[in-house]
Amino acid sequence: MTNARVVIGLGITAGAIIIGSWTFVDLRTNGEDAATIAAGRTIYGDHCAACHGVQLEGQPDWKTPLPSGRLPAPPHDASGHTWHHADEMLFRIVKEGTAAVVGGNYESDMPGFGDTLGDAEIRAVLAFIKSTWPERERGFQEEVSRRR
Repeated sequence: MTNARVVIGLGITAGAIIIGSWTFVDLRTNGEDAATIAAGRTIYGDHCAACHGVQLEGQPDWKTPLPSGRLPAPPHDASGHTWHHADEMLFRIVKEGTAAVVGGNYESDMPGFGDTLGDAEIRAVLAFIKSTWPERERGFQEEVSRRR
């Protein structure tokens, strides 16, 4: 009887750990799997980090226009504003470029990557970026995306 209780107890504990880890993964990554996030990290490093920073920190003084009148690349960490935008908007900015999305003759150094990256690759980059945000920012961004 004692061995059966130990086995049952271990089974319940293992189940709780598995369920708890699923919940953590869903909260931390919007349900994206680790492979997608890892791919996004690599793609980000190859195509985004040169402007937006290896640590997603953006360019210095990113709110102050450059001599060209264009804004520096913003951070994608919690100190920036990326998390204020819905998924659809973020996807379009990466695919089409900021100027194409904003319109009205807006000029930006952010190119569109639609000719370079496929839709799944763009989504992977966004999954990676979102996986780095604290819970408050992730929750806000999820809510903004739900409303769109």
